[in-house]
Amino acid sequence: MRRLLHTLGWAVLSLSALSPAVAAPSSVVLSCAVAYLPQRSTWVREVRIDWDKKAIRSLRIDGVEPHGFSLIPQGVMTALDNERIQIDLVARQWQSDFRGHATGQGRCETVPG
Repeated sequence: MRRLLHTLGWAVLSLSALSPAVAAPSSVVLSCAVAYLPQRSTWVREVRIDWDKKAIRSLRIDGVEPHGFSLIPQGVMTALDNERIQIDLVARQWQSDFRGHATGQGRCETVPG
């Protein structure tokens, strides 16, 4: 339980670095330019994260809410349509994998709003 609280605290602190004012509830929208290989195509993915002072409440990728997500030391991990996705909120990096058939990697920027 202590480790979970530490991880959750890190993720909320990471989110607060993306948004200067941490008021309850808050949200951030990221625009991630993801390069997919071997297709050599780039897609812009939108990530929306809603949280309050204690926890991340929802995650949406391209308007779709995954069935679940896990906190990792610097961000979140989830899956959507067979794409395993990790978003590093501190480094603002997207990494994904389509079960070993393709990979995606890109940089995320905060969308003003």
